Amino acid sequence: MVASAPRLGYTMDMDNFTKHNLSAVMLAGGLSRRLGRDKAVEPFAGEALVRRVEGRLRRVAGRVVAVVNDERRTEALAAHLPDDVVFAADEYPDKGSLGGLFTGLNAAGTEWAVFCACDMPFVNPDVFRLLLSKREGADAVVPVVGGRPEPVHAAYSRRCLEPMRDKILANRLKISGFFEDVRVRYVEESEIRERDPDLLSFFNINTESDLRTALRLADAEGGG
Repeated sequence: MVASAPRLGYTMDMDNFTKHNLSAVMLAGGLSRRLGRDKAVEPFAGEALVRRVEGRLRRVAGRVVAVVNDERRTEALAAHLPDDVVFAADEYPDKGSLGGLFTGLNAAGTEWAVFCACDMPFVNPDVFRLLLSKREGADAVVPVVGGRPEPVHAAYSRRCLEPMRDKILANRLKISGFFEDVRVRYVEESEIRERDPDLLSFFNINTESDLRTALRLADAEGGG
């Protein structure tokens, strides 16, 4: 674990950093087996779920990458997203979330990228800004929620690419397996709650029950 850095007054720094040097990556290749239909295009508060997530990512990054499993998936999602979203098909098919992280980071083209899944309707730009404010001296900045790292909702630098690739080629696909080869800074739940008191950033939709809960929450916050 990287020692905690002094907390930064990051507002102006992040405005500049975001404008020029940051991408956001949505992992959007899932098959939605538990929901029984494509959750990425599920109507949610007046728009497709994937569009809602992309819109929130635009608040923190100027470039958005959607990682998909193949060209057919690109076609299915493109109708719901702005034309400037970059689609990246899995470079290592069937390698799970680790393969998706590698593909997205490689396609991002920026030194740092923030990540989330396309089924996380309450991603909070302030949480990403917090993670990025901790990036100095680190290769990855990962939140800890409920005592466990959240590697799909994290920030990674391009220095993680080769360690990710090494694990993929060795078929060691545990998503956090490459952490042993990079400098990871963990951000504790107590600090995340200062930006996201109910930790809704980490809520994802897998089932009909999850979807109903998410829609109630969106309605309570006015849909935004």
